[in-house]
Amino acid sequence: MNEFGLNTVNIASVALCLIAFIFCLVFWFFLNRASVRANEQIVLLNELLEQQKKQTEILQRLGQGANPDNGVKAFPASEPIMFKDFIAER
Repeated sequence: MNEFGLNTVNIASVALCLIAFIFCLVFWFFLNRASVRANEQIVLLNELLEQQKKQTEILQRLGQGANPDNGVKAFPASEPIMFKDFIAER
């Protein structure tokens, strides 16, 4: 009689779709949050690397001022940032 009414099969399929959609939204939220945090950490590590290079260059200049015979080279400004040169602080 009522062909357009909701029966148990229709309710179960709608509920299953709704649960899957909510699960996907939660998963996407945490994945996106982790991605943003990783990008922020990469930016902070790059800034830390630049500061360490500047500090090393300043220390080398101070050392050359005390002993001018020492032939220590400074880092060239055009050298790209390489993560193999980065030493993490603990």
